[in-house]
Amino acid sequence: MANKRDYYEILGVPKDATQEQIKDAYRKLALQYHPDRNKSPDAEEKFKEISEAYAVLSDPQKRSQYDMLGRAGFNQQYTQEDIFRGADFETIFRDFGFGGLGDLFDLFFGGRGYGGFGQRKTRGSDILSEVKITLEEALNGTEKEIEISRSETCKQCSGSGAAPGSSPRICTNCGGTGQVQRIHSSGFARFVQVTACPTCKGSGSIIDRPCSVCKGSGVAKVKRRLTVRIPPGAEDRMQLRLRGEGDASLEGGPPGDLYVNVSVVPDPRFRREGPDLYYDLKISYPQAALGTEVTVPTLEGAVRLTINPGTQPGTVLRLKGKGLPKLDGFGRGDQFVVVNLAVPEKLTTRQRELLKELAKEFDQPVKEKRRFGF
Repeated sequence: MANKRDYYEILGVPKDATQEQIKDAYRKLALQYHPDRNKSPDAEEKFKEISEAYAVLSDPQKRSQYDMLGRAGFNQQYTQEDIFRGADFETIFRDFGFGGLGDLFDLFFGGRGYGGFGQRKTRGSDILSEVKITLEEALNGTEKEIEISRSETCKQCSGSGAAPGSSPRICTNCGGTGQVQRIHSSGFARFVQVTACPTCKGSGSIIDRPCSVCKGSGVAKVKRRLTVRIPPGAEDRMQLRLRGEGDASLEGGPPGDLYVNVSVVPDPRFRREGPDLYYDLKISYPQAALGTEVTVPTLEGAVRLTINPGTQPGTVLRLKGKGLPKLDGFGRGDQFVVVNLAVPEKLTTRQRELLKELAKEFDQPVKEKRRFGF
């Protein structure tokens, strides 16, 4: 990579950092810059940089070599493929629906596979699903079962597209390449045009007896029930990615991905802002003036809250740590209680008389000041 900064500096850890410190630092940065979450132009490059640093420093043997040789010497000993081989990214992203090592190679090597690093075939299509959760479920995380319809390798023909007892044959028109060349001459110039073979439609093979289930495509639609793990602190409109759970490829390439849109059902008690919750508390004028104790709901049950004498409308009280978990895994938000006065719309005769007497008491100091010319 063009930027040859020190790996420890990239992750923001000291050179004697423990493996747990290195993992925590990478996890926080990766969640911040992962392309699935961060759409800024430099996020992908930043994500590549921190992932490369983690791949080296999380491996004791590679880290030892790096400490001894420095980055320049280390890069002469290891290729990019070697740096990432064996690195454990899956456990870090498992709870967040992000892809792991295969996706990193997609970013670094333009879609080459993790094994032989050869040219990949076209991957299957991605599919989309939705799941609804309550605010309480977002507190601790939950698991939801969803049903999807996706293309899978046909079981009857094992993906060949040919009926049982038969097999595809090589296309004689293109010799199995799936392509044909047409040469045009113009004066001293020759033009070669490569197009998909019209006989086999670019597949390189001919199926004389198509499979009755998949009609020769090699894939068939099936319904599946999958369990989706929703992380603690999940937000409304969050999108989780289940790698490899999408449609199968028609060309034998890797399957697509399943994207699950999370919808958090609004809770009438609370207003949410990120990991923080807001609750509107209405109290009477005597309660605000004299002070009182009230019961306030939280996601983990009701708590007692003291209202001090003279509390003003709009006062915001904080219940520390009573919000939702932060998605970066570090701590929880707070619950804020906004105090407002509840003004009765109707009064009994006695209540009206008492309020009039009280109003006179509040007006008395003003009248006394006027009498003495203040």
